[in-house]
Amino acid sequence: MDRVTVIRFASLYLPLAWAMLMALARPRLKRMFVACLLSLLWTLPTLLILQRINLVTEWWIFSPSRGAILGMPLEFFLGWAVLWGIVPPLTFRKLDLPEVIVIMGVADLWVMPLSQPALHFYEHWLLGEAAALALVLAPAFCVTRWTLDNSHLKLRAALQVAIAGLLFLFLLPEVVFAIRPLANMSSVWRPLLHTPGILRQAAIQIIVLLATPGVSAVTEFAQRGLGTPIPYDPPQRLVTSGIYRYCANPMQLSCAIVMLLWALLLRNPWLVLAAVMATLYSAGIAHWDEERDLQVRFQESWRDYRGSVPGWRFLWRPYHAGAPARLYIARTCDACSEIRRWIEHRHPIGLEFIDAETLPKDSIRRVRYDPGDGTAPVEGIVAFARALEHLNLAWAYCGFTVRLPVVRQVLQLLMDASGLGPRVIQSTCER
Repeated sequence: MDRVTVIRFASLYLPLAWAMLMALARPRLKRMFVACLLSLLWTLPTLLILQRINLVTEWWIFSPSRGAILGMPLEFFLGWAVLWGIVPPLTFRKLDLPEVIVIMGVADLWVMPLSQPALHFYEHWLLGEAAALALVLAPAFCVTRWTLDNSHLKLRAALQVAIAGLLFLFLLPEVVFAIRPLANMSSVWRPLLHTPGILRQAAIQIIVLLATPGVSAVTEFAQRGLGTPIPYDPPQRLVTSGIYRYCANPMQLSCAIVMLLWALLLRNPWLVLAAVMATLYSAGIAHWDEERDLQVRFQESWRDYRGSVPGWRFLWRPYHAGAPARLYIARTCDACSEIRRWIEHRHPIGLEFIDAETLPKDSIRRVRYDPGDGTAPVEGIVAFARALEHLNLAWAYCGFTVRLPVVRQVLQLLMDASGLGPRVIQSTCER
């Protein structure tokens, strides 16, 4: 074999061998598999994003290869993904992120020049190395560490949403394009880029709207279930609130629809087939395993819920079981009273109204929603959004959107600036 072939094989099999050795040598941790899997699933699409950027900036170039994706030989691609996705969590279990970045960065600076002539470097390749550390390695190590330590739940869930989006909307199309190549690499996204601007914006906005239930379901798992959608890291409580009042499988349903529309937007029949296969898998094997796990863990509560809420379609009116949620809203506030009458007129299900004045003095300054299930109450615009989820699917959808990260913070600032901010409530409580 020539030197280029040896380097390519070494770039794949040396990281694989080291990862296997570390896996055998280290104590087996319960959450290590899912942590390494999430890390790997982050590195795979972000390495391709990095290579897309590299095709423009020209930090480095790979020697021609028959098996390549975006001009990157598969051996380099997969080996790099293992090296940065699996090796760090197995090797540096007790080190912090800055230390890992320094170690892996120094190792890269030593190893990458040795990969010539399989990999040729241009003048500013160190900028590419810095971009790789920031885009690929750092988030991958964070999601691994947070999963192992069961910490940073909301950030962990946010990264899982990002991973799903990158896998289905970027990595999968790139893999399909690599298997069924077009005339040149710049043409693979041509159907999307050449769609008239208004139609493209409308299509993307529709896709974002249809993805909202799936994203809302992940946030519901984190906020109310204290877990994530990933096996070995599941919710600790049965989640029947939010989007789950209307559909039992909102993530799978949302993902299937978004993948199908994305395939149609890219006008690629192979992506349509991939969307169909993913849907069949979700409705078959994954659904069966999930149902069995939930029935074992939550028993009668799960059976009652599934008997009332369908898996692959939405109810119009919400499901509710157990004690009603409570909306604390002031009668002495004119704007608050108008909101209360508006909600009451639409006959909410499982929602009880309580005068905020009955609470101890200075204990409440905004509308408050108490779910009544032991989880923390919420206030302000989020409380109003939660109340909307007790009305019907249309208003609940508005509530899901309002509660999304960043959206809720911006809306709360706008509400406060317009005069609908905190109020001083005259308490009637004797304490």
